[in-house]
Amino acid sequence: MPLRVLPPAGAPRTLALAQLANAIGDGVFIVTSALYFSRIVGLPAGQIGLGLTVGWGLGALAGVPLGHLADRRGPRGVAAALAVATAASVAGLLLVRDFVPFLVVVCFYTCSQCGLLAARQALLAGLVDATERTKVRAYLQSTVNAGLAIGAGFGGLALYFDTEAAYLTVLGLDAAGFAVSALVLSRLPKLPPAPPRASGEPMLAVLRDRPYAVLTFLNGVLLLYMPLLSLVVPLWIVAHTAAPRWLVAATLVLNTASVMLFQVRVARGVTGPDSASRYVRLAGLIMAASCAAFALSTLGKSPWLAALVLLVAAGLQVWGEMTQASGMWEISFALAPSDKHGQYQGFFGSSTTMARMLGPVALTMLIVDWGWPGWLVLGGVFVAAGVAVGPVTRWAQRTRPAAEPERALG
Repeated sequence: MPLRVLPPAGAPRTLALAQLANAIGDGVFIVTSALYFSRIVGLPAGQIGLGLTVGWGLGALAGVPLGHLADRRGPRGVAAALAVATAASVAGLLLVRDFVPFLVVVCFYTCSQCGLLAARQALLAGLVDATERTKVRAYLQSTVNAGLAIGAGFGGLALYFDTEAAYLTVLGLDAAGFAVSALVLSRLPKLPPAPPRASGEPMLAVLRDRPYAVLTFLNGVLLLYMPLLSLVVPLWIVAHTAAPRWLVAATLVLNTASVMLFQVRVARGVTGPDSASRYVRLAGLIMAASCAAFALSTLGKSPWLAALVLLVAAGLQVWGEMTQASGMWEISFALAPSDKHGQYQGFFGSSTTMARMLGPVALTMLIVDWGWPGWLVLGGVFVAAGVAVGPVTRWAQRTRPAAEPERALG
């Protein structure tokens, strides 16, 4: 069967095209934002880090109420509005030249992004049958990686020219990408809002759902591979191994290409919460094996042997990443009430923010500063988190009322 990035025609493909436009903009932002804020805006590194930390922390808090808004007002309109808000905030970043305006616009950007994630997930839940959601989500992840690669290419051009005009041009492309995404989202079928909540039911029920909160925490632990790949592995390669520095780029290319080509195939074995739990347990073991391989890469003085070990480690890491993602997507959707997907996905998305905020400091101290024993400790953490997902998922299932299988609304 040929490898595909986009899902079949219909609502899933429209969602994928909207995601592609988002991801191209995100790829530009990831590659260029740090240098733009420092070289063009003129902010010191400490203020950039503080602004982004505050922004993503606030975004994590905003994801739940904005997801709840998508449930109550209908996810299509809210998603399109938040895509427009994200485009406007990126455009605002082109104008800021001081810290306070930077902080305000960054917070607007991160809140819009986190709310958009929740609303898009609610759209997916409403437009796709429950049995197909993980498969479609895998297609979307493949599309994201393709978009990130394209956006990173545009960002690389800006870094090459290293002029204000170049940075402004590609960040303008970022804003345009979210505007296009809003137009694409508006073409999707309109979904009815959720019915009014029952008397005595809390507005944000997810905040009282303890097993779902534990699963979100465990997902955040497993998502520590994100800062691992973007920050810790490059520092490890340069400071602790004899491998050539181009291995930093090679590991990133391997990760992006693998997810783009194989995420859908990996996700095929997930058919419900039980198989999803087994996937996540396996993912913990695979990521632990990856950590062991990274630890071994520091041995010896041969650059080519180190490079080979690092590529094996990176290959195991991305296999674990795809396996973990497939399982946790299924669990996050299956355990969310059918009328509350927005707020539940907004809460679940906070695990990504947790990993991005806490991971860089913790993993740098554990691995870059301590050395190879830190890799083994992290591997043990991955195994423990992966194993724990199964019992917690069963706990969550026991707290759910019996219900008919969900069907797509659109």
